[in-house]
Amino acid sequence: MHCHDRLHYHSQLGLRRIVSLFSGRSSCFLFLFSNDLGTGTFGRVYLTKFRREPSYYAMKVLKKTEVVRLKQVEHINSEKQILSQVDFPFIVNLFTTFQDDRNLYMLLEYVIGGELFSHLRKAGRFTNDMTRFYAAEIVLAIEYLHSRDIIYRDLKPENLLLDSKGHIKITDFGFAKRVEDRTWTLCGTPEYLAPEIIQSKGHGKPVDWWALGILIFEMLAGYPPFFDDNPFGIYEKILAGRIYFPSHIDPQAKDLIKRLLTADRTRRLGNLKDGSNDIRNHKWFRGVDWQGLLNRTVKAPIEPPFVHPGDTGNFEKYPEVTDEDTADGDPYRSLFANF
Repeated sequence: MHCHDRLHYHSQLGLRRIVSLFSGRSSCFLFLFSNDLGTGTFGRVYLTKFRREPSYYAMKVLKKTEVVRLKQVEHINSEKQILSQVDFPFIVNLFTTFQDDRNLYMLLEYVIGGELFSHLRKAGRFTNDMTRFYAAEIVLAIEYLHSRDIIYRDLKPENLLLDSKGHIKITDFGFAKRVEDRTWTLCGTPEYLAPEIIQSKGHGKPVDWWALGILIFEMLAGYPPFFDDNPFGIYEKILAGRIYFPSHIDPQAKDLIKRLLTADRTRRLGNLKDGSNDIRNHKWFRGVDWQGLLNRTVKAPIEPPFVHPGDTGNFEKYPEVTDEDTADGDPYRSLFANF
């Protein structure tokens, strides 16, 4: 097979696609694509591997026309830049990026345990101890990002994966941004937006601690504290700030959630004098082995089942899509010059 610099679609040994990528002058890497791992507004994630190697990866494929149409160029370029600069146990690893005439490609580690959302939906709700474990690993990840002036801005169960041992891996950095002070872009998932984002007051790192409060509530209750069929109804409830706690929620967890879901960011836990240490030292986290979590020596509450390294049983099944984009040339390459 000759090396080319764009996609070739055909079937081989039950795998749907082979992507032939030019690398250097005399060699090429062949990626075998199989199952879909996720789908989004302007792209998909596929399980993939090098043809002659045993390791599996996740390939995020983004259609340039859709990225441009939905005005996400800045976000996608930022995602690539940020993921290429971070290295942390609870953040998904990016190995390389490239592009052809139609698509952008991000080669990421394959996190075999699937979305935390799927495990939460299956369980209905998590126990206090389970929730504390996941929340603690997320605290460590947010601390790391904030220490590098990166705000994540899209914390939710769908963006949290579980690795083979059940530890958290944060993925999808499309809304992440390097910000030293404040930014004004309206982005994120409605149920998780902090009041200052909705009110366009300018926002920064405190929005991630607000989202942590929403996430802890959702893990414990099985649903987020502010929900409505209409996004504007969600925004109204967030700004009203009334939270109704199920009776089974631990009083200490309830106290932490209230302190995180404080509309006044100058009084929000995580944004006070001692920063994230105020969250770590909260009584709900008492007894947590923070160093053990960082070293991944603390046993996770869920160890995802899998049969082999390329098993996709922990992911939802998605219908195949037909690529109808027949445009010639690459009119958008200049928008992704550093991709």
